[in-house]
Amino acid sequence: MIRNKLSRFFFLLSFASPLLACSNSDRHNDATEATSPLPYADGITRLSDDSLAFVLLAPGKEEVYLVGDFNGWQVLEEYKMEKSGERFHLKIGNLLPDKEYLCQYLIDNSALVADPYSHKVFDPEHDKNIPASIYPDLIKYSSGKANGIATIASTRPETYPWKVERYTVTHPERLVIYEILIRDFTESRSIKGVQEKLPYLKALGVNAIELMPFSEFEGNDSWGYNPSFYFAPDKAYGTSDDYKAFIDECHANGMAVIMDMVLNHSYGQSPMVKMYQANGTVTPNNPWYNVASPNTSYSWGYDFDHESKYTQAFVDNVCAYWIEEYKVDGYRFDFTKGFTNKAGDGQAYDQSRINILTRMANEIWKRKKDAIIIFEHLADNSEEKALAEHGILLWGNLSYSMNEATMGWGGELSNGSPKGDISSASYRQRGWAAPNLVAYMESHDEERIMFKNTAYGKATGEYDVKNPATALQRTRAAAVILLAIPGAKMIWQFGELGYDFPLEGNGADRLAKKPIRWSYYDDPNRKALHDVYAEMIALRTGSPIFSSPDYTASLTGNFKYIALKSDDQAAVAMANFDVVPATAQVNFGQPGAWREHFSNTEITTAAATETIQLAPGEYRLYLKK
Repeated sequence: MIRNKLSRFFFLLSFASPLLACSNSDRHNDATEATSPLPYADGITRLSDDSLAFVLLAPGKEEVYLVGDFNGWQVLEEYKMEKSGERFHLKIGNLLPDKEYLCQYLIDNSALVADPYSHKVFDPEHDKNIPASIYPDLIKYSSGKANGIATIASTRPETYPWKVERYTVTHPERLVIYEILIRDFTESRSIKGVQEKLPYLKALGVNAIELMPFSEFEGNDSWGYNPSFYFAPDKAYGTSDDYKAFIDECHANGMAVIMDMVLNHSYGQSPMVKMYQANGTVTPNNPWYNVASPNTSYSWGYDFDHESKYTQAFVDNVCAYWIEEYKVDGYRFDFTKGFTNKAGDGQAYDQSRINILTRMANEIWKRKKDAIIIFEHLADNSEEKALAEHGILLWGNLSYSMNEATMGWGGELSNGSPKGDISSASYRQRGWAAPNLVAYMESHDEERIMFKNTAYGKATGEYDVKNPATALQRTRAAAVILLAIPGAKMIWQFGELGYDFPLEGNGADRLAKKPIRWSYYDDPNRKALHDVYAEMIALRTGSPIFSSPDYTASLTGNFKYIALKSDDQAAVAMANFDVVPATAQVNFGQPGAWREHFSNTEITTAAATETIQLAPGEYRLYLKK
């Protein structure tokens, strides 16, 4: 749709510029306002019950027209936005209160895009497939007038009656984070469905929920790592108020909410891509994106240029928005290894990337001083150490090594190193001063522990890891060891029930919907795994001993243990991941009487070190009496 295909339709009130000063109480956009001469933030600002202000940042563009339901989708001079530096702005009035309008920007008579700061958009290809039970009363699309994704604008105030106005995150080193893909967690595949399961999660004991990306992504069936609009919750999971109600209820139940945020890349539906694009790639004058990704090994979509001041302002605005408008408690940032323009695979130490990331973190903490910031970095330890010392939490992937142990293949050498070595789960083993490691043995990216146990587990005589009951017992042992190690931890949804549907093994489609297995809770062996998780979580969140910096660990061989002590407490967790009985000298740190938590039996150690024998797959947790 270009201008000469549209005819003039009617006149709607257009306020003359310069724009009058006005309160922007509905949305904050600090970074952009600091460099903009305009009194309104980028995007759409509500002025009154019948008027809105529109501001579009479009460096290098010559003219922009606002078209939409309110002017019959006509290109009218009254809707030509005034240019002020690198921005275009316009105020319109005579709008009906509470009515929603579809609209777009026509840029230089070629690009037709929705507002990058839209709080709600309409996708004509996919939104028609969203059930009314998930998103009722969705606006009808202006077929034959609009073209592609359009902004949904309204003068309706964005208000929500919060029960918990301010949630404070305490003891981040005690976080037990539960990662959820909304699509695959409940039968309704909605955020309301997740909220209905909060009593289960509270009983499990988790104190933080990490939602995989839920800002507007391409299509309806996705993991969310293909974002398109960064200020709009995806309607495939529910309404804006549904998301807020979920977050409010989490806070009321003592759980923080962490939003998985994708700022390494966007895909083709992003208006910031479409505004500067030719022949399927971004043009060199794009303010936000690199023409080509500098990462030689990993690249998705269109790569953000994180050295650009425009990108940095956009990142700050995105992060501020969800904290202020939705009260999220922090972010897990996807692939932060990619937040650099330095060429390479991103593995090596990169001071420019550290500068970019710490700047971003500092801006987030200005908005919420206790915000949780987690990076999926997985780069050189020297760089992760620097980020950890800045107060940032880092993902610690133990999946491969822990699964080698649970399958029974630990202790064998591979390229000179023992299999099943999970010593990197200890922040102190990494040489870090702060316990800012989020260790996990399952996430959305890896095959399930139980799937690989039953598919590839080792057997000796009658002891066979492939046996589901045996595999579950060994997974319980892994949970005891993992959750006893100081530092934050993460559980991937249904890991506490031994979920075993493959990610991509046995021909499974990696990104496809996965079966929902709440029935596992009724299986005694799986319920036993759940109960071990619940007991360990209760211990680590309720007792400071599991956050003690004074601990010793032996996590390399098949017989693994960790011994923790403080002035008045001590605990020793141990497990045998061999497929035969194993004996080890365990350093309890002190003699004395101990109670084994799971069996409620007692032992007395005559010295600091005690000889312990464990059956294959056996685990114990001794607490000092």
